[in-house]
Amino acid sequence: MRFVAGIDGGQTSTTAVVIGEDGVVRGRGGAGPADHVDEPIGSPKCANACTTALMRALDAAELPRDTAFEAVHVGLSGYDDQFDGQRPAFAARVVRLQHDAPIALAGAVQARPAIVVIAGTGSVAYGESGEGTSVRVGGWGYLFGDAGSAFAIARDALAGAMAEDDRAQRSPLGDAALAYFDRSDLHELATAALLGRIPRGELASFARVVLDAARLGDPDATAIVAEAASALAALATVAIARLHCSDLPVPVAFAGGAFLNEAFMARTRERLGTLAPNALAVTPRYEPAIGAALLAFADAELPVPERIVER
Repeated sequence: MRFVAGIDGGQTSTTAVVIGEDGVVRGRGGAGPADHVDEPIGSPKCANACTTALMRALDAAELPRDTAFEAVHVGLSGYDDQFDGQRPAFAARVVRLQHDAPIALAGAVQARPAIVVIAGTGSVAYGESGEGTSVRVGGWGYLFGDAGSAFAIARDALAGAMAEDDRAQRSPLGDAALAYFDRSDLHELATAALLGRIPRGELASFARVVLDAARLGDPDATAIVAEAASALAALATVAIARLHCSDLPVPVAFAGGAFLNEAFMARTRERLGTLAPNALAVTPRYEPAIGAALLAFADAELPVPERIVER
C-alpha cells in the first residue's frame, strides 16, 4: 500500500491526514499553529507543527513514524515564494508547500469554475476557472486586510469597547473581553495584545464570543458580524468577477473556523445571494487537509481516488 499525506497549516492549528492509495483515511493528527507571520528568518515553527501533526497522524494510523510517503502536500496560511521559515522535511518522494487557499478549494469543490472563501484567523477568497486561471482575493494579513476574519471580528469588537471606555462608558462586549482574557481593564488588555502577551490566534478566538453576542441580539456585535459577513461575500463576488463568471452558476464553498457558527454562515450566504445572485453556495466536500492530500496524489502522479472515506 502506498500513502500520501495532506497538511493544513493554519494560524491557530495544524491538521495532517494520512491516506492510502485506496482513498481511505488511515490516521489524523493535530498540532499548534504553523504560520510564519511575525516569525524570525529560519523559524522552525512551521516545520515543527507540520512534523508533529504528521507523526501523530501516523501514530493514529498505527504506521511506523519512518513510513515513506509518495507525496506530502502542505497548505500553509500566509505562504508565499519568499517563505522565510524552516521548511519541513519528510520521508517522501515529493514534498510541496503552497498557500492554504488552493488546498481548501481542492477539498471543497470538484467542479470548475469554483470559489472558496476561507474565514479563520485570517480571510481570503480563491477561485479557479478550470482553464488554468486562478485568482486570490484578500489574504493581505492582519495588518492590511483579513476583512471578515475571526481576527477582524475580535479586533473590531475590542476597538469598539475601547472607544466606549474613552467616553467613560462600559459596554457588554468590553466586559465580556475582560472576562474572556482575564484582564482587569481594557488598557491592560490592549498592552498585552500589542506586546504579544496575547497571541494573535488567542485574540481571534474572541470572535466566538462576539458571534454569540450577535446571535443573542447585542446591537454592537450584530453590526460587527453583519459587516464581516458582507466583507466575505464581497471577496467571493470579486473573485467571481475576476474569473469572468458573473453570469454562471459558480459554486462557492465556505471554509474556516468562523463558519462553524451557523448563524454567521447563514448571514454570509444571504449577503452572497444579494451581491452575486448567480453564485451557488455549497457545502464543502472535504476539509482542507483532505484537499491537500488530493493534491498530493497529483504531485505523486497517482490516480486520485473517486472518493475519500474515513476508516
